[in-house]
Amino acid sequence: MDNIIGNRWVATVASIWIQATMGGSYVFGVYSPVLKSSQSYDQSTLDTVSVFKDIGANAGVLSGLLYAATAASSGPRRWRCFHGPWVVLAAGAVQCFLGYFFMWLAVVGLIPRPPMPLMCFFMFLAAHAQTFFSTANVVTGVLNFPEYNGTIVGILKGFLGLTGAMTIQVYQAFFKGNQSTFILMLALLPTTVTFTVMCLVRISPGSRPDDKKYLNRFSVVALALAAFIMTIIILENVIEFQRWACLVTVAVLIVLLSLPLKIAIEATRNENTYRVLLEGESPAESVAATEEYKVLPSASDEIQPVEESMDIIDATCSLNFWLLFIAMSCGMGSGLATINNMSQIGQSLGYDIVKTNTLISLWSIWNFLGRFGAGYISDILLRQKGLARPLMIAISLATMTAGHLVISLGFPGNLYIGTILVGICYGAQWSLMPTITAEIFGVKHMGTIFNTIGIASPIGTYFLSVWVIGNIYDRQARNTNTCYGVHCFMSSFFILAFVSFLGFLVALTLFFRTRAFYKCPFWPPIRGCHRLLQTSPLALLPRAWVVLAVGNIQCFLGYFLMWLAVVGFIPRPPVPLMCIFMFLAAHGPTFFSTATVVTGVLNFPDYSGTIVGIMKVI
Repeated sequence: MDNIIGNRWVATVASIWIQATMGGSYVFGVYSPVLKSSQSYDQSTLDTVSVFKDIGANAGVLSGLLYAATAASSGPRRWRCFHGPWVVLAAGAVQCFLGYFFMWLAVVGLIPRPPMPLMCFFMFLAAHAQTFFSTANVVTGVLNFPEYNGTIVGILKGFLGLTGAMTIQVYQAFFKGNQSTFILMLALLPTTVTFTVMCLVRISPGSRPDDKKYLNRFSVVALALAAFIMTIIILENVIEFQRWACLVTVAVLIVLLSLPLKIAIEATRNENTYRVLLEGESPAESVAATEEYKVLPSASDEIQPVEESMDIIDATCSLNFWLLFIAMSCGMGSGLATINNMSQIGQSLGYDIVKTNTLISLWSIWNFLGRFGAGYISDILLRQKGLARPLMIAISLATMTAGHLVISLGFPGNLYIGTILVGICYGAQWSLMPTITAEIFGVKHMGTIFNTIGIASPIGTYFLSVWVIGNIYDRQARNTNTCYGVHCFMSSFFILAFVSFLGFLVALTLFFRTRAFYKCPFWPPIRGCHRLLQTSPLALLPRAWVVLAVGNIQCFLGYFLMWLAVVGFIPRPPVPLMCIFMFLAAHGPTFFSTATVVTGVLNFPDYSGTIVGIMKVI
């Protein structure tokens, strides 16, 4: 029995169930209207409260330190009962309950209306629990499946991404129209589930050739769950669901969430069979079983991490840490600012409450697809193609830039298209960042380091949500609390697109700093001559196209957006926004000049003055 309860497969199932209920921060758009009305907040004040939600949900340094201190079963024997991931999970459950419970008391009027700073503290406490849940589940998963850390992180983060959509289905079934009771549910549901299964989450490392088979089955369940929720969301917009239909939907969700347990039991029985063979009487059978337990070659055997076994102090002193931090601040910050203001964006565009909740539910689906797909695809690219994961982050930031531009243009259906792009990319970044952290800085202090980098998300969100979106919205609303029309958010999302593009440039820089770049099969000249390139000034030459491409993108965006404004395809932008368009258009040629002039100097070192003169004259 202990072989079943204490193994890595059942630990994964328990982590999946906790992840599937802990994402209350992703449904802020559902209960933010009642929070705003009951506490008489304007949009900037509500955005400030939401920023403390983001800070709490991402500032996980304490959870990382607690995990490092309690995860291992070391120390005096009398204290060993207080070791293990369950301690971190329990600390998160207590915070979750207290934060949401006190918010519910304030919203329904059972306690006097708290000052705004105190409400921010309640929100911080409720969301801070998420870092404890995520740290315990993700780091334990990486330790239990060292050969497939990208896949396991994608699975766990994927179920977290589905939390919003699943929670809204529970809300529709039991609390429809009662947003205050929904807050109480957010206090009780994650706490109950966590206290029920937290003792099953244990560190039990292992590696077998068929691990991937069972992890793929978890992935199939996650995809089936996402497909079912997507179908329900579409049907809810076509026909009106009766209460019995909502209850059936919740029942099907419970059945789907129970399927990972069946997979875990089968995987455990398979492992126990080989364990018996290892301990059996037949030497031949023992040898055969041992062969089955051989560890498969991993990508890390071929591509070594840039840094290994660094603590938080060493990590923060490295350039790679700050490149990843800045990229995540731009990407996660702009993505979270989008979802935090989803209700207000929908309201300004004339969406009713059903459509707004649909957008929030669909965000959970896109978030899931990004988290799940990025982990799975990045494992394939790394293990088979030798491509470092920062390339995936760079691609996601470039796509996110396009998503923000789509939202800003305000054409019919733009919010659906834009949230697809932004939601998938936002989820991808949350899946990739912990895995990249483990590969660059090592697994030993992974929990502390990736939670420290996670602080980039609320930092970026604060400036973008409060100082950009909130201020522009309130200025457009003037003396009322509500603004209607595309102009309410057009300028804001042009700025968000610019920030995402800057993050793309930073992520691209991090990608080029990784060793995996020199084994990339798409670059035969580099792969064949990388030793020469690493030891000569010509190392810059293969990268000149990147500088030219970045300049080309800026030049196109700047002039194209100016053209749209001039011919009237988009509403007339404010002067500061037109200045940004002009800046982008004029900034592109600096990239062209740098790439061509420096390349010319490197190609003709004896006639550098002549080649520079030729380039500058032309």
